[in-house]
Amino acid sequence: MDENKSLLHQEKWRIIDQSNPSPQFHALQSFAIDDTLCQSVGSGSSPAVARTWVHLRTAVLGIQDTKLPALQEGLELLEENNVDWIVRNSGGLAVLLDEGVLNISLIFPDTEKGIDINRGYDTMWELVRLMFKDLDCEIEAREIVGSYCPGSYDLSIDGRKFAGISQRRIRKGVAVQVYLCVNGSGEKRAELVRKFYERARFSESQRVIFPEVRPEVMASLSELLGVELTIQDVMLRFLKVLKSVSSEIYTSQLQGKELDLYPAHYERMVERNKRVFA
Repeated sequence: MDENKSLLHQEKWRIIDQSNPSPQFHALQSFAIDDTLCQSVGSGSSPAVARTWVHLRTAVLGIQDTKLPALQEGLELLEENNVDWIVRNSGGLAVLLDEGVLNISLIFPDTEKGIDINRGYDTMWELVRLMFKDLDCEIEAREIVGSYCPGSYDLSIDGRKFAGISQRRIRKGVAVQVYLCVNGSGEKRAELVRKFYERARFSESQRVIFPEVRPEVMASLSELLGVELTIQDVMLRFLKVLKSVSSEIYTSQLQGKELDLYPAHYERMVERNKRVFA
């Protein structure tokens, strides 16, 4: 792989589309699938993978969130609002998923020198900018103070965040993940996360500094662009970009050895969550 070339430019992109949410498709499965694909891509058994996924209302907590002083009370608030929850295996803090949030994972083989962490983030930022380049907007990557799960690669338009990027490395594979708030109210999602932190007494934490969530700094792309976007609209934009940067794109599901690797990765996620919520 050319060290200077954008990671978006792959000879082949293998697409795994799981963007139709279903009660049977749980967020734990998504993180186990990405770990499976990291192993497969890292070993050279699969070309680079772009996976899209959508889940029903789920709070995806970071490992740091498990140190909240009153976590159990925070989880009760989520339950009262019919929100499921899991702890993910990649960094960051709590984010909220629902039918209006499209997640994209880009999974690459690591290079001999190792893919620089910012290069992974820049690749996802580039993808999102290309997806919406026909619309009159400047998509910035910088921390949006007051957003949930803040980081230096928060994606925003006019100072309001609509997406956050995380990264995970395992078995010579690199997974860069983004959640895109496509439609619905970004402020309402943020208000729920704010209440979760409040109920879990985030301000009393001695060990971790949690964000003071300000709902007004978050929005969906539909709100920011003044265009009613659906998940399908954004999927078409995503596929169009990948088609333009590679010689071949094709769709598949987990296959071959991946089907043998997946159960162990899933079991690891289940065990991690059992330990946290025991």
